[in-house]
Amino acid sequence: MYAPSVPRTISRPWTIVTVALLAGCAAPADPSPATSDRGSPTTTTSALPAASVPAESVAPSSAASPPPLAWDQLEVAGPPPREDHTWTLAADGTTAYLFGGRDGTTAYGDLWAFDLATDEWSTLAAGDGPAPRFGHEAAWVEDVGLVIFAGQAGTTFFDDLWAFDPVSQTWRALPSGGAAPVARYGTCAAIGPDGRLWISHGFTSDGTRFSDTRAYDFASGTWSDETPNGEVPLIRCLHGCWWTVSGELALFGGQTTGVTALDDRWVLVDDGWTRVDGTGPPARNLYARARLEGATLIFGGQSLDGARLDDLWVLLDDGEAAQLTPEGTPPGRSGAEMVVDAGRGRVLLFGGLGTDGVLDDAWALAGDPLQAAP
Repeated sequence: MYAPSVPRTISRPWTIVTVALLAGCAAPADPSPATSDRGSPTTTTSALPAASVPAESVAPSSAASPPPLAWDQLEVAGPPPREDHTWTLAADGTTAYLFGGRDGTTAYGDLWAFDLATDEWSTLAAGDGPAPRFGHEAAWVEDVGLVIFAGQAGTTFFDDLWAFDPVSQTWRALPSGGAAPVARYGTCAAIGPDGRLWISHGFTSDGTRFSDTRAYDFASGTWSDETPNGEVPLIRCLHGCWWTVSGELALFGGQTTGVTALDDRWVLVDDGWTRVDGTGPPARNLYARARLEGATLIFGGQSLDGARLDDLWVLLDDGEAAQLTPEGTPPGRSGAEMVVDAGRGRVLLFGGLGTDGVLDDAWALAGDPLQAAP
């Protein structure tokens, strides 16, 4: 597999890159699960590698007294309450696109744009595009636009690929040749250093969970099966994945048959999966995540006992992890999405499923998570 040699150092000044992802996976007996057993997707705001996304540097804080991490709720009107949506940052870092999601049995197919400079939402009246869905994946692809893959609506599972062009404000279906994945939701997705869309694991209509890994080439319009020989992370859904600075595809958490939440972490390198040793966050699925420089920030999710979590963790690419304790905390939730606003030095959180139902609130996390890590 493609694995460029990049030093595994972490820069403390907060250089940030985009992220995004999640998806929900149902219990084997019910392809359209009750809210309590599945989770939600990251718009797939998909995690993009630092090497492939223009990153803006935020002025470093004083080493002596860095400003504290703090959550603050934004007073903005936008999309209706939802979970299992995707929220994806454009390459220029100025706009984040939200697509789909669900509120109970209602699946959405709407597209919204969030202006990071003004904190304003707007609806986009795009032409014919993807069917309404939740638990899909999304990524921003240079010269292509916003890419949507897979998902679910009711008892229907999808395996289609769509691209939204923000200039023409139109959708187009992408070809899907080669070793295309089985229709699914609750997979994970990230753009690799090779420019391909990588996906791994997931869940489908007959109660089957997967452990395969596949990659889509935008130039040829074809999929290839990249599942390595040997040990692989056990079948799962509702997890997240991202590319590390050293060119490894990392995977964390999720849900498997009979187990609501997992806490294992893996990396795919040199054509094989390796489990990462060490301590990490408690087991969870459907957590929100954002990719920083050399680390991944995760918030909330659904715990092993089904509770909605409100904790914040940073997972360093070197395998270490630390819990962060910001001032103020959004209500616990699963199926939310986070994006990075490098220009204003913050991470944004939207929506999800809380204890009392789906949410439409937006929060901003100010401060430097890497400096705040113990």
